[in-house]
Amino acid sequence: MTTAPTAEETLAAALTAEYAAIWAYGPIGVRLADAERKAAAEAEAAHRSRRDALVVQLSTGGGRVPPDRPGYALPFPVTDRASALRLAVEVEERTAAFWRAVLPTSTGAERDRALSALIEYAVRATRWRRAAGITPLTVAFPGRPS
Repeated sequence: MTTAPTAEETLAAALTAEYAAIWAYGPIGVRLADAERKAAAEAEAAHRSRRDALVVQLSTGGGRVPPDRPGYALPFPVTDRASALRLAVEVEERTAAFWRAVLPTSTGAERDRALSALIEYAVRATRWRRAAGITPLTVAFPGRPS
């Protein structure tokens, strides 16, 4: 019988997802130009901010802070604007899924932060889908596996 993950475990997993998202925005940003490049830089900054808050939360709460890795495997090569936009969508959807997993393990302000992250990433994924011409633009249950 498996036990449900704890709040600390789901937050640590969300932190690992934030690390990966930050890393992925490097290859994404270099394949974009102008407003899209600026949006990628803003997205990376948002993920960095959430990462920093999680590191503080986990470390001051006595939890284990998982280490960042020197690199992460991308699900496909990023060779042009189209693949960069597809990866941006995937990054936001995957990270949203980790924050969705925090919801049932959290309460109060922690739950509010998780919901805020889920909403932010779902909205950002929609914007990236629109830029990429991917339909449908929205998904019924953001962060839930297809």
